[in-house]
Order: sequence, then C-alpha cells, then structure tokens
Amino acid sequence: MAGLKIWGTDPETQPKPRERFADDVVGRFRSGHTINDRPASLNEWRVTTGDPDVAKVIHDLLGGDEPQEWAAKGEDNLEVFTASNEVPIIIADAKALRQRMVLWGRSGKPIYVSDGANILDDQGNPTEEADPDAELTFAERKAKKETGAIPDIDLYFRLADEPDLGIFKFKTGSWGFASDLAYNGVVDELEAAEGPVKALLKLEPVSFVAKNGPMKGKTVSYTKSELVLKGAA
Repeated sequence: MAGLKIWGTDPETQPKPRERFADDVVGRFRSGHTINDRPASLNEWRVTTGDPDVAKVIHDLLGGDEPQEWAAKGEDNLEVFTASNEVPIIIADAKALRQRMVLWGRSGKPIYVSDGANILDDQGNPTEEADPDAELTFAERKAKKETGAIPDIDLYFRLADEPDLGIFKFKTGSWGFASDLAYNGVVDELEAAEGPVKALLKLEPVSFVAKNGPMKGKTVSYTKSELVLKGAA
C-alpha cells in the first residue's frame, strides 16, 4: 500500500528518508551521571545518543534499563543505563585516541592546551612554546589539582558486535586512565598495528583503605575506566 500523499507536489517539500552515517559519532559511553547536580560514578556503562534506533541496539546488546530521555545539553537526549561493565570495541588506528593537557579557565574555556611538553596551536600542532609544567613529574602535575592543567582524552571506536552502527566516543579527564595508557604502551601498540585493533573498554571497581590524608583508616571506593587492547581486529 502506498503511503499518504500529503506533502504537495513540490519535490523540495517531500519528506526525506532518515539518513544513517556509519562514519558519524552516534553516541557516547559515560562512566557516570549526576544526582541532584552532583557527579556520581557508575559500575556499568551509561550510553547517550540522539538516535532512538541506536539506543534500542545498545539496550539489546548491553541490557539494563529501557532508553529514556534526560536533561541533555547537546543532541544526545536519550540515555541507556546498561547492565554491562565492559564492551568489546574496535579502534580504527592510533588517531582514534586523542590526548592533550588542558588548563581550563573559570569561563569554561581553555587557557592553554598542550601535549604535555609544548603548547598546541588551534589545529592541534605543537608550537615552540613550552608547557609551563613540562618539567614536573606526573605526581607533581596531579598534585596541582585545581591550579594546573588536567588530562583531556577522547577515544573513538566502533562496537565489535555492531560495527556498522556508527562511531562512539568515550571522553575522560582521569589521571589514572592517562597513567594506564602510558604504562601499558597503548599508543605505541596502536601505532605499530597495521590495521584496526580489538579492545575491551571496561569499568573496574576499586576499593582500598586509605593510609593517610583526610580519609585515613576509611575505605575508599570508586570505579576506574580501563582500556585493554586485544590484538588485530
């Protein structure tokens, strides 16, 4: 049966079929959410998207709660609280992992962006200007807390079980994630690969008793993000 002819005769006014772009970013994997405007970590992945079809596939693959709307600032107004703390993914190449250090101003805009050694220009290329913290150790950088630059890491990937669904993004400012990437030689391994690489993107619960500081003697618990490479795709 033909559809209703209710669009007039002008070709420009005809409805356009929804286009799907397999190379577009179709959603984000998030390790937390907000409760009463305060950040809270999660033990399972939360995925946001603006596409109901993508939300349905995520729910079918990773389980959890049905897709629902949330107060998004962007176009990804649907969220799925999944039942999965790890997801098999495919990383296209080393360019899909982007790392930088950013000193944020009170306005929410960067004061400067660097690769850790040199300030980057607007195109992301290193300049001759040195990062003010270039000579600091990892621990010294981290200790600057609110006054220093922090990691800004983006990972772009496809779902191993639904690669044609589109590209997903995971963004983090975690010092631990940045440290693990370096310690495990993730960038070197991606650069050495001749093609796409399989990986697991995980949320790992961590718990320990603090030996010093304001939490001394108390149990500290949190969830850390982890990227584990699994060889050629």
